[in-house]
Amino acid sequence: MRIPLTIVLSGLLATPAYAAELTVEVEVPSMSVAEYHRPYVAVYVEGADGKAAADLSVWYMMKDTAEGHGTKWLPDLRQWWRKSGRTQQMPVDGVSGPTRPAGRHALKFNARDPRLSGLAPGRYSVVVEAVREVGGRELLKIPFDWPATTAQSGKAQGKTELGAVSLAIRP
Repeated sequence: MRIPLTIVLSGLLATPAYAAELTVEVEVPSMSVAEYHRPYVAVYVEGADGKAAADLSVWYMMKDTAEGHGTKWLPDLRQWWRKSGRTQQMPVDGVSGPTRPAGRHALKFNARDPRLSGLAPGRYSVVVEAVREVGGRELLKIPFDWPATTAQSGKAQGKTELGAVSLAIRP
């Protein structure tokens, strides 16, 4: 029995193309302090040269208050601001969002996501930077290779403004 070539090819084309998935979990710790403010957080990809390669997520106060608009305080995310933030016009669609409460927050990105699709093959780090009013600042890095040919994972533990941060890449 012969199967027509068009049927075989249509089956191959209908098969979904699987792309790598990058998941970053960020824990914002619960604190018992007199004056608590949610942290501003930047999650971005940094190349081996130390330059920002892609902004994944930026959490900040997005509404006006008596103290001013939240963008006023974005330069307090010092490393992200110097490498990428100062060139951004906030809000950035798909990147910027409101601050998050204490707890674990998962960010998932597909390799076809515009933020990752432009990454050249090489060694990178996911950088998570957090700063909080009447608090401190913290920066954690987790290295990885891109594109992902094998599963990769990494963890970093914050001490003050961040809790556990993990990275999982599935090819």
